[in-house]
Amino acid sequence: MTISDALRDTRISTHGSVTIPAVGFGTLIPDPVVTKQATKAALEAGFRHLDCAERYRNEAAVGDAMQDAFKAGVLRREDLFVTTKLWNTNHRPERVKPAFDASRRRLQVEDIDCYIVHTPFAFQPGDEQDPRDANGRVIYDSGVTLAETWHALERLVDEGHCKSIGLSDITLEKLREIVAVARIRPAMVQVEAHPYLPEWELLDFCRAHGIVLQAFAALGHAMEPRVLEDPVITAIARRVHKTPAQVALAWAVQRGTAFLTTSTNPGRIRENLAISALPEDAMRQIRDEITTNVRFNAVVETGVPGFIARTG
Repeated sequence: MTISDALRDTRISTHGSVTIPAVGFGTLIPDPVVTKQATKAALEAGFRHLDCAERYRNEAAVGDAMQDAFKAGVLRREDLFVTTKLWNTNHRPERVKPAFDASRRRLQVEDIDCYIVHTPFAFQPGDEQDPRDANGRVIYDSGVTLAETWHALERLVDEGHCKSIGLSDITLEKLREIVAVARIRPAMVQVEAHPYLPEWELLDFCRAHGIVLQAFAALGHAMEPRVLEDPVITAIARRVHKTPAQVALAWAVQRGTAFLTTSTNPGRIRENLAISALPEDAMRQIRDEITTNVRFNAVVETGVPGFIARTG
């Protein structure tokens, strides 16, 4: 990992030749118009990693914001790292490439920097993203394994328009299974992680295998108990003259992870980039003195997203 003097510019190397910006902007924003405005603000602020997904139904809006920046001459495509995700209903190998190509079209880019399996759970294939039975239960697809889906992603890399591949919402046990059978190892895994769910064991495994751990819900998304109201975090924030959010995000980068943060507020977007390195004793405090352990999102157990990001 190369930690820049400007922490916001840190890039993390994978097992291959790909380096991933540690600071990422998440686009889980329900309204496409707002998505475009927020993405534009994020690019103007300096975010260079955009995290997208078929499931968010707003890839076209993200693509429009990128194209506006390219046409204005303020950014080049090679300046950006673009991630998007394969949704659960497209896990069957024959559905992977069409889903990938559809995301490229919506995002209006030739290449995807990292294509991620959104969750390890396969849903009934089809156009309905949230297939349910008469009792409201998710209809899973027992006709495909995660390994088969993974091998289909590997073929995307072989074909040249997909630079790296990864996984999301995955447990360490499942990740071990994929690493054991992978011809192309994951470049990145995206999981809920924050000071109340540090995922140290998963991070150690990722480091050992050249995989970037990217934290979503890096600020806890204002859910109870509130990470940003933790007395350890707030005391450090006062000491270093930063906001609690900036402390939590700096901690994420300094411990070797990437993070995603989502906002529709231009001021908050800029604030989330204005991070500075924390003193070593502050890093130790966060590791040793915070004892709360909470997972806010049960998606790792069901494949069903547990919440919509707070985007204030």
